[in-house]
Amino acid sequence: MRLLLQLLEQLPLFVVVIDTIIRILALFIVPRNRRPSSGTAWLLFIFALPIPGALLFAVIGSRRLPAIRRARHDFIHEKLQAAITDAAVASFPLPPEPRSEGLENAVRIGRALGAFPMLGGNKASLHYDYKESIQQMADAIDLAQSHVNVEFYILVSDSTTEPVFSALRRATARGVKVRVLIDHVAAIMNPGMLRTRRQLHEIGAELYYMLPLRPWRLQYQRPDLRNHRKLLTVDGCIGFMGSQNLIDSSYNKLKNRWRGLHWKDLMVRVEGPTVLALDMMFLKDWYAESGELLDFATDEFPVVHQESRLETQLLPSGPGYATENNLQVFVALLYTARRRISITSPYFVPDGALMAAIKAATARGVEVELFVSEIGDQPVVYHAQRSYYEELLEANVRIFMFRPPFILHAKHFTVDDDVAVIGSSNMDQRSFNLNFEISLVVHGADFVTELDGVNDYYREHSRELTLEEWNKRNIFAQLADNVARLTSSLQ
Repeated sequence: MRLLLQLLEQLPLFVVVIDTIIRILALFIVPRNRRPSSGTAWLLFIFALPIPGALLFAVIGSRRLPAIRRARHDFIHEKLQAAITDAAVASFPLPPEPRSEGLENAVRIGRALGAFPMLGGNKASLHYDYKESIQQMADAIDLAQSHVNVEFYILVSDSTTEPVFSALRRATARGVKVRVLIDHVAAIMNPGMLRTRRQLHEIGAELYYMLPLRPWRLQYQRPDLRNHRKLLTVDGCIGFMGSQNLIDSSYNKLKNRWRGLHWKDLMVRVEGPTVLALDMMFLKDWYAESGELLDFATDEFPVVHQESRLETQLLPSGPGYATENNLQVFVALLYTARRRISITSPYFVPDGALMAAIKAATARGVEVELFVSEIGDQPVVYHAQRSYYEELLEANVRIFMFRPPFILHAKHFTVDDDVAVIGSSNMDQRSFNLNFEISLVVHGADFVTELDGVNDYYREHSRELTLEEWNKRNIFAQLADNVARLTSSLQ
């Protein structure tokens, strides 16, 4: 009893010592190779609540991948760089269309960071009707003779995705090799994981989960590092990529159905050298999860459409890269704008560089518009996004809010009349730092014209937010927005 009392007497001193040690160590560890805003937010949190803050930082404070994943990523990246030589790029029969100096610089950045060059001879079409997009993928799978590669952040067997699963079943029946990658945490969080896995097994597809969280199998990394890519390729000839997951537009969740929510997405169907790049991206992720090194098939010259002058460059990004590939290219492209910029992002939480590029554009007379959802599905991100509206409106950015009950989930932007970017990447810290993403940089006036038509559809189904309206929001909404903005820096 006396010993226990003595220990209790020493407890305050012990707490003070631990508290001091945590604060000192945080000053050395937290700011290293971290954005000042993020480092400051973490330090404030740890200094306010040292022990809980230190524990949370230990769980989600580092975006560094496990050693085996870093080794596999670096190995494949080096193989890609070795395979995509200047000589190989020069061998394409279509010379590039004239590019502005700004676009050329952005393309150089993209190749230096992501390995892929910009190549001509592609065809592309956009699909923003949810079920029609799924049917397009199913129809393409029915053409497969060799292989189908499927990689989605969320892939669920349900009544909406049945056309794709049926097409995969027909493909394996005729001897086509089907490989499937699904993000592990997303699979757990969405209804239908066991049903989906069982169906894929019955179909004969080879399945791996991406970034699995299974500590009992020694599979662990920061829990919120996710593979957010969405792509599908067929025989290296047809490819799909964009924002849409393979799941019902309600995501099969009771809370969404109760609110009547449905997701609006945008996928791009491509043919040409872009499909080879998508296949390479898939094989890279396949190697990361399976350890199986598939052939890059670089000896097979990709299909080149001689009549098409559409140029595309695949831009991969994510924790495996030392730099924020997508953010760097996005900012570089925004600075090239002379007349107009149109941005669509469901989760728009820009960092300082992105916000500076947008404000610089409006300052030099560029018309900038932003399409977002009027309602949100993720409260913290929704309020963090809203915290930027006043600054954007004061900078003369026009904000269009897509009307409920839809969540505008498409992710793309255009610069002037001939440059566009489309893919899986949001314009927020998660997509820049924590998610594996793919974006497609497109150079072609016809493609931008088609994307303008999609923007017209958004505008027709949106209402414009004004600064006067925004300034009238209540104090509780302002508080929620400001607090969410601070938490968004804890990356």
